[in-house]
Amino acid sequence: MDSSEITFEVPGQPVPQPRPRVSTRGGFARAYTPKGHAIHAYREAIELLARTNGWRQGPTQGPVAVEIDCYFERPASHLTKLVKVKPAAPSFPGRVDVDNLAKAVLDAITTAGTIWADDDQVLELVIRKHYARPQAGGRTIVTVRRLPP
Repeated sequence: MDSSEITFEVPGQPVPQPRPRVSTRGGFARAYTPKGHAIHAYREAIELLARTNGWRQGPTQGPVAVEIDCYFERPASHLTKLVKVKPAAPSFPGRVDVDNLAKAVLDAITTAGTIWADDDQVLELVIRKHYARPQAGGRTIVTVRRLPP
């Protein structure tokens, strides 16, 4: 593996960062994400893999490029009884915003603290969403590449 590039795969369905909920307590508003939301487990998995796969010499201080490929499981309604994709099934996952997917991944990597100091170092970002092949399962593949200063 090139020392200027890190790639890791997060198993499981990709989860977009949800909009925060807001409540008031004592006259003060607070924003939060419900404890039972799937985003917490997804971000923990990304953080663990980022810590495991981070650069040995510590987080980079320079600019980086990030590619994120999100593979979603197809709903059962898209498949035939023989587990083939129906001709009328959509070709891409439409109800998930790519910016929310990127936010979840970038924030989790920042929290890990082993790849970069802050996600403001990301100068290039490519995010793609796909349907996984039938029975392949969801996953997220993240590639981070150092850029010249």
